[in-house]
Amino acid sequence: MAWVLVVILALIWGTSFILIKKGLVVYSSDELGALRMVIACAALLPFAIKNLRKVEPSRWKFLLGSGLLGNFFPAFLFAIAETRLASGLAGVLNSLTALFTLLVGAALFGQSITWMRMLGIVIGIAGTTILIFTGNGNAELNNMYYGLYIVLATIFYGISANIIKHRLHGMKAVAISSLALLTVGPVALVYLLTTDFFYKLQHVPGAWEALMYIAILAVFSTAIALVLFNKLIHISTTLFASSTTYLIPVVALMWGVLDGEVIHLWHYLGMVVILAGVFIVNRAR
Repeated sequence: MAWVLVVILALIWGTSFILIKKGLVVYSSDELGALRMVIACAALLPFAIKNLRKVEPSRWKFLLGSGLLGNFFPAFLFAIAETRLASGLAGVLNSLTALFTLLVGAALFGQSITWMRMLGIVIGIAGTTILIFTGNGNAELNNMYYGLYIVLATIFYGISANIIKHRLHGMKAVAISSLALLTVGPVALVYLLTTDFFYKLQHVPGAWEALMYIAILAVFSTAIALVLFNKLIHISTTLFASSTTYLIPVVALMWGVLDGEVIHLWHYLGMVVILAGVFIVNRAR
């Protein structure tokens, strides 16, 4: 069951980066991030209402933490990054989630970390350095700096994964996902109302098509995938759950290449080094 969820999640999340790219054709990164949260929250709203009164008051702060760090901030950070970064490379950098899940678990939640796992983290960071800070010319290098937004997002993902595992255990996956989104959805909606989203929807060519891509992104990559990921965390470990990042880069790069993105040799080198680090972290004892 766990491996089936890993494959499904990799396919869903691996496709999310090209969907972000398609949505950014019309909408700004802020509009896309807010819209993604609003639609995802709406999709799971019936489940949130059903579970609203079942939550212990002491757990709301952790649901808010998961909502902000596992959903809200990453939605904006990935959108900002992909205004200048190829979607395939965004998918590669997402692999850092596994490394930061371990680091956060060790630093804040008392999980053990061996020297071999520490080596894997160092290797992963080295791969990130190769991918982000290697380029031909200042313009390309400046674009690659946008990868740092994704690095920050993966740190947030790592914190959220540990919050779910250690502070929200015993709750059903759909309850965690829907209630976490409920804590951030209304804020995203208020912000969306201050943007040019509705004007673009009425007057900009291709706006409805871009909205369709964002809706698919929100429903599948955010709402449904979040439920599956939280379920995976509960039936396995945070580290095993984050191993979805092995397959996500492959799917993301495939979509990027099919869409005409140019991926250079050093990008592949950085990807291999990052995944080697993730492999060592997951295999080490």
